Amino acid sequence: MELAILFGGASFEHEISIVSAITVKSKLKGFDLKFIFCDQDHKFYLIEDAKMKSVTFSRGEHKKMPQLTPVKGGFEHKKRFSTDTYKLDVLNLVHGGDGEDGTLASLLDFYQINYIGPRSEACTFSFDKRYTKYYADALAIKVLPYEVIFTDSIRDVTTPYPFIVKPATLGSSIGVSIVHQESELDYALDVAFEFDKVVVIEPFIEGVKEFNLAGCFTQRGMEYSIIEEPQKNEFLDFEKKYMDFSRSAQVEAAIIDEVIVNKMHSAFEKLYRNTFDGALIRCDFFVIDKEVYLNEINPIPGSMANYLFDDFSATISALLQVLPKKNMPSVNYQYIHSISSAKGK
Repeated sequence: MELAILFGGASFEHEISIVSAITVKSKLKGFDLKFIFCDQDHKFYLIEDAKMKSVTFSRGEHKKMPQLTPVKGGFEHKKRFSTDTYKLDVLNLVHGGDGEDGTLASLLDFYQINYIGPRSEACTFSFDKRYTKYYADALAIKVLPYEVIFTDSIRDVTTPYPFIVKPATLGSSIGVSIVHQESELDYALDVAFEFDKVVVIEPFIEGVKEFNLAGCFTQRGMEYSIIEEPQKNEFLDFEKKYMDFSRSAQVEAAIIDEVIVNKMHSAFEKLYRNTFDGALIRCDFFVIDKEVYLNEINPIPGSMANYLFDDFSATISALLQVLPKKNMPSVNYQYIHSISSAKGK
């Protein structure tokens, strides 16, 4: 089965996407894989299998490889006297901006390229943490209380200390801080505003139980991964999350009450169905007083959360069978022809 891994992109998570692609490469056995790198200038390159190493990109060696152009159904490489065309399915593994904000989803839809990944409307609800909360609230899924601060607004925070400061549209814990007292607030906000114009503030709950669950919908119904309880210090910071992007060994399932498992599965399906179809996503939940709260939706999780699945390749194969197709209208110019006929032109 032929599949292209699309990675890179112009975002703060560009390098993490490279790490994810290298990791997923080793987990997709039985696939005829191609590797398409999107650089920060939005140029696409076909990367040799043997060159799928971090230094290929840090040294700029990818620029010597075939440059691709998106066309209907795939990509093409124009050579001097011929053209190589690649009509294939794509796995969108671009983290952060471009990959998760809807940019690449729109481009792939525009060129009618089949792909695993969130569609543009799904990106709207998962890329910005504010909209994720609106979305969860509409589905009657609990979220922590929060407030929003804008870069040009008064820094008047009403959430009691301690609280956590997050850029609204960043992942991988980039720009995130815990604020324990007023003297730390301005610095934390300055850091967050380096990455975003909008900041979300939530109460920080010491020792809160956090769990990760990934899954997708296939012909077999909802397919769930195991549920993981990530190991963390105060919170799951960038260094800890960065390691997730290179993880390939399956982790152990968390020991959780079956009632809580069912609540997580129910919340996950509500969030996923009819919005994230065609994507493999990971939801991060808190459990507080036996109630499940959504923390975040990861529409393109680190290394596609391969380490949470018993058979990652089988899950990807099953998902490829049910990718949504863009409904393209038929244009026949009937309206213009009728007007022209009426005018005798």
